[in-house]
Amino acid sequence: MRCPYCHFMDSKVIDSRVKEDGETIRRRRQCLSCGKRFTTREQIETPLLLVVKTDGRREPFDREKLKKGIIIACAKRSIDLNTIEGVVQKVEVNLRDRGQEEIDSKHIGELVISELKKIDEVAYVRFASVYRNFRNKEEFINELNELH
Repeated sequence: MRCPYCHFMDSKVIDSRVKEDGETIRRRRQCLSCGKRFTTREQIETPLLLVVKTDGRREPFDREKLKKGIIIACAKRSIDLNTIEGVVQKVEVNLRDRGQEEIDSKHIGELVISELKKIDEVAYVRFASVYRNFRNKEEFINELNELH
């Protein structure tokens, strides 16, 4: 592994830890030339998932884009990043378990809405309002009424 500081091509592993998801290994390494320490992560290579947008376009599934959308919906709510990461993880696992290369964006949105509904009603309504493209206050009120 190349050192990010001196670019020497050899390092030794000081510590390895498996993350909770069981699919990522975090390794602390030390450069054999300059002695500085750095962290690397190993992750299982997964097949490409394509998201079919409502207009028919296809784009690669982007875990970080999904996470950013959820973070925006959870803004100023007492929801920690581990919980958000858990939602992203559940959605991604669900998508990959389907065994399909192409996933409709509507299905992804509904999975996120389902998970957010369990965690925080405000975040759920925020995400739903953007995802379902509410056009007026009545649609917003109807969604709120469905919470009860």
